[in-house]
This record gives sequence, C-alpha cells and structure tokens, in this order.
Amino acid sequence: MPRKLWVLVIGMMINVTGSSFLWPLNTIYIHEHLGKSLSVAGLVLMANAAASVVGNLLGGWLFDRIGGYRSIMTGIIISVCALLGLNFYHEWPSYLFFLIIIGFGSGIVFPSMYAMAGSVWPEGGRKSFNAIYLAQNIGVALGAALGGIVASVSFDYIFLANFLMYAAFFMLAVVSYRGITIKANIQTSVLQESSQIKNRTAFTALLILCGGYLLCWVGYVQWQSTIATYTQQINITLTQYSLLWTINGTLIVLGQPLIRPVVKTFEENLKKQMIIGIVIFMVSFAVTAYAGSFQGFLAAMVILTIGEMLIWPAVPTIANQLAPKGREGFYQGIVNSTATGGRMIGPFLGGVLVDSYGMGILFGFLIILLFISIGLTVFYDRPLKKEKQIVSLNG
Repeated sequence: MPRKLWVLVIGMMINVTGSSFLWPLNTIYIHEHLGKSLSVAGLVLMANAAASVVGNLLGGWLFDRIGGYRSIMTGIIISVCALLGLNFYHEWPSYLFFLIIIGFGSGIVFPSMYAMAGSVWPEGGRKSFNAIYLAQNIGVALGAALGGIVASVSFDYIFLANFLMYAAFFMLAVVSYRGITIKANIQTSVLQESSQIKNRTAFTALLILCGGYLLCWVGYVQWQSTIATYTQQINITLTQYSLLWTINGTLIVLGQPLIRPVVKTFEENLKKQMIIGIVIFMVSFAVTAYAGSFQGFLAAMVILTIGEMLIWPAVPTIANQLAPKGREGFYQGIVNSTATGGRMIGPFLGGVLVDSYGMGILFGFLIILLFISIGLTVFYDRPLKKEKQIVSLNG
C-alpha cells in the first residue's frame, strides 16, 4: 500500500479506537450513572445517529468544495471541542448535547476518509476500502478492551481517554494529511444521485432487500443498548462487557481466512448466504435470552459475529449487482442509510419494549423481526424474476 494510504488507515484506527472507548458504554452510563430510563437512553443514541447522518451529508458536500484535508480537519476540530467539553460537563443534559455534537463531527470525517483512500490508490480497487474496514475493526477491538478496563476504574477517565485519542488523530492529520491530493468530484452523495430512477424493478428489489437489512440492524444494535444494560443487572462487569466487543472486532479481523471458503461457496448465491447469516443471528439472540453468565454472553457474541460476517458484506455486494451502470453510488447510499436507520430506531424501540415488558419480550420480538427479515430476503428478487419472465415471453 502507498504511504499516504497507510497514514489514512492509521488515522482511522486511532479515530475508531477513541470512539470505541465510549460507544459500547453509552447506554450503561446514561441508565446506571445518569439515572435515565432505557427509552430515554434510546432517544439519546437516536439523536447521536441522526447527527452523524447530517454530518455525513455535510462531509460529502464539504469534500467536493474544500477538499478532503479541510473536511477532515473540520470534523476533527468539532469532535475534539465537544470531547473537551464532555470531560468537564458529563451530567444531564450536557451529556446529550455533547454526544450530538460528537456524532455530527465524526460524521463529517468518514466520507472524506473513504474518498481519500480511494483517491490515493485508485489501482488498488477495493483493497483501499478493505484496509480502512480492517482498521475500523482493529480500533473497535482495542477501544472496547481498553474502555472496559478504564471505566472499571472511573468513567471520568473514559472521557479523557477518548479526548486524548482524538487529539492524537488531530496531530496525525495536521502532519500527514495536508499533502494528500485528491481528484475533484470523486465522491457523490445520495442527494447528488437522486435523479429520476429508470430501472424501477431493480430499485424495488433493493428496497425489499434493505427492509430485511434494516430489521437485522434493529436487532444487532441491541447489543450496544438494552443488552449492555442487562449485562450490568446480572453482575457482568464493564471489563467483561467491553471484552465481548473486543472479541467481536478480533474475530472479524482474524476470521477472514476462515470465513473466505464459506463466502466463496455462496459467491453465486448471496441470498442463501444472507439467509444463513440471519438464522445465525436468531440463534445468537436465543442463546442471549437464556444467558445468565459471562460465558453465555461470550458464546452468543461469537455466534452473532459469524452471522455479521455473512450478512454485512452481502448487502452492498447485491446492491452493486442490482445497480444500473452509473448508479452504484446511489444504490450504496441507500444501503448505508438503511444501516443508519436501524441504528437510530433500534435503541429507542428496544428501550421502550424493555421498560414496558422486560427483556424476555424483547428477545421474542427480535426473533420475530428476523423471521420477517428472512421473508423479505427470500422474496426480494421476485420482481426481477417476473420481469425476466415477461421479457422472455415477449421475446
């Protein structure tokens, strides 16, 4: 890889490591330390995700107008200022205020990081983005592991550690990113690609597929919200809970050689790969429902990670296959927006269910949602098959 890509990869790892000190523990802090209900905690995470969406849209817009370096620096400075404030004021409602600003600032950074990665090594193709994805998962593993240890001493140190990591990211960007040149208009956004859709059948198939994808994310994000708080109620320590996310990130990084033969088997039938992944998700939640110890949650997390490795890469791949030539960016934008929608809806929906009916009902509800997700995945390509039959009959 070129040196310029390496500094982007290192920057992404530092960035995600810093954020991973905090995000797995957000719901625990809001519920246990600030004394708010899970419904309120879900609303806070929804606001954070919504601010991140706005930041992403603004980040893409800034990238096209002022370049990658200035866009990234804008996002980092906003995040660093918010994290500095969070170190001094982390009671309610200042916690909500600063978390929204952090989501907005970090959202600005990501589009430019990906666009710059593609620009500095165009001949590398997907290798650039795979390197960034790998850096993100290493950051998740490191940040979650260290975050649990730090939080077990004092939550105040979590905010300090997060600030210091972003400060390190700021210094790296100042020193190394200024000289990275990019090609203008390399990035397009959903807004820019929103001209009239000509292939309605392919787009309908994509929306059906993304409906199932959304439900998977609603379930997955419970591990960061309601399940996080549930582990505290049954006396699993913060260090142990954070270790679960460390294992998640480590498995994704180290498990690639093991999962590759499975993925290759379903290379021509991604629908089956997704269905198997969703069934694995269901098994994971069934195990979680009966888990009463760290070992049970560990088993559930390992199972969940296997399902994640099958589902998450399959959806953008199918979207790329469905996309008409020149519309790939728009279709991928739909996929990314769907994932963000799941992260926004999931914590609030889960919090309301747990506050009203308890964890048992939540797990049953999630399994029902995953059944619906399987149905949507099974039938997503039916419009395409009907269109093909009509074409063959008319031909």
